[in-house]
Amino acid sequence: MNTDSPAGLDGRALACRRGGRAVFRGLDLRAAPGELIVLRGPNGSGKSSLLRVLAGLLAPAGGTLAWDGEDVAEDPARHRARLHFVGHDDALKPTLTLREHIAFHAALRGAGTSDPAAALDAFGLAALANMPARVLSQGQRRRAALARLLAAPAPLWLLDEPTNGLDAAAADGLARAVAKHRAGGGIVVAATHLDFPGADARTLTLGAAR
Repeated sequence: MNTDSPAGLDGRALACRRGGRAVFRGLDLRAAPGELIVLRGPNGSGKSSLLRVLAGLLAPAGGTLAWDGEDVAEDPARHRARLHFVGHDDALKPTLTLREHIAFHAALRGAGTSDPAAALDAFGLAALANMPARVLSQGQRRRAALARLLAAPAPLWLLDEPTNGLDAAAADGLARAVAKHRAGGGIVVAATHLDFPGADARTLTLGAAR
């Protein structure tokens, strides 16, 4: 372990190129256990690309990314196992019920004994547990995607516009989930153009002069 690097997530001088264009470069992002970082910036500033870099879904064009001092490039699979990524695509299988979907996700993440009902109830979906995903509204699909966060433990949550399509009650459910996750030492990095729940959040604005 590199003792020069702090615990948690540590990105240094990160760079990203998409379609031959530099989206960002020289970007530093560090988050200790219990922290919330909110990514801001106009469309095209690289918020979603940064989340994908942090998730290991997109290789950085420069810089380093470490977890607890260890370069995540040395074991990408291990890094992916320690995070949940909720992107724009809710990624629900249309033929599975919500209960089946959450149970499948939990088993895939090695948490086969997880209670799907608790995860669904946290986002007001308990009454829809036996409904197939194909009949859900956009807001219900978004809540179901967020319920996956609670189906299996992971210390790092990466959320792309997580409040899109949520009503006030669902947004409150997300706020409670984020607060509980942080209280247990979890890290949250969220890209959003809306208000995001969380005390003592740090803001990183992309597209601004650094």
